Amino acid sequence: MAPSGPRGSRPDEQLPAVDSAGAGPGTAPGGAPVAAQPGLSPAEVRALKFTARNMVWSLLPLTVLILGMVWWTQLRQPDDPVHPVEIDSSLFLTAQHVGYPLLVPQDLGPGWQPTSVRTDAGAAESPGDPVTLQIGWYTPGHEYAGYVISDDAGAEPLTHVLDGARPAGTAQVGGTAWQRLTTERGETALTRTQGTATLLVTGSASEQELETLAGAVRPYQAP
Repeated sequence: MAPSGPRGSRPDEQLPAVDSAGAGPGTAPGGAPVAAQPGLSPAEVRALKFTARNMVWSLLPLTVLILGMVWWTQLRQPDDPVHPVEIDSSLFLTAQHVGYPLLVPQDLGPGWQPTSVRTDAGAAESPGDPVTLQIGWYTPGHEYAGYVISDDAGAEPLTHVLDGARPAGTAQVGGTAWQRLTTERGETALTRTQGTATLLVTGSASEQELETLAGAVRPYQAP
């Protein structure tokens, strides 16, 4: 029988016990580390942290940025939405190609702002080809009025207004008689002929402003 001695004095009490394969504590047989107990993945941890409150805070900088951009855009926009256009070059081009005396409204005064102009004079291939001129204005009454002159009775700017329009008497404007019509849109139209050309004034403006526009029609003089 082996003599007893102080605990830990025997060689087999000095070292941790190992199994027959030589594995120690925390080591799998063969010396491989024991795998840790599986827990939450990083994605699951982030999902748990993504609460409604965190979502609001994360979106707050983006919301502030968008609101700031909207405010800055509105600040830079002018109060007046009307964008006047230059019409002199179109008038000059039309005058070079028309086969009739060109009549256009002139000297309308303050508050009349030209907002559109269109001519097909550039498509005229030979003298006498039909030419149509359209001009639109923003009026002092904050409405729109348009003027058309063409020697093509079938021109779309004329037929679009005159087809289906109902006669509504006549208007004496500056000593000249214009035929008054009510268009299918319920707007007033004033029209007359001058030689081979048909003149038309119409729009959402009041009859008084339409008559002002018609009364300003006179022969165009190229600068």
